[in-house]
Amino acid sequence: MTDNQKSADEALADEWAAALEEQDADGGDGTAAAHFEELHPDSGGRNGGDVKIDAILDVPVTIAMEIGRTRINIRNLLQLNQGSVVELDRLAGEPMDVLVNGTLIAQGEVVVVNEKFGIRLTDIVSPSDRVKKLGA
Repeated sequence: MTDNQKSADEALADEWAAALEEQDADGGDGTAAAHFEELHPDSGGRNGGDVKIDAILDVPVTIAMEIGRTRINIRNLLQLNQGSVVELDRLAGEPMDVLVNGTLIAQGEVVVVNEKFGIRLTDIVSPSDRVKKLGA
């Protein structure tokens, strides 16, 4: 074995030893304990109540209006053609759901403005209610 091979093997052994020491320090499972700053309801963030949301104002989200859902098996799905009717889980006149990135944020009714469909919001889901639904 040449000196270069010995030094490469020694360097590799040192890297493994350091990785094993780090793993032992983490508790042996490769994960490190997370440390989080405690949040207080009256703090309003790090700036003492001055919340800066400018950084996220241009982040795109997907908004969808849902009139209803249904579950059908693939056999029936493949039999659908033009003129087929799919029964949904909502009654006529019930409000539509407004979802942002798949999360219900409001309900509303369909309107037509300048020959285009729109939705008039009739009920907004409060942030606290959205958080409660996440835990359920």
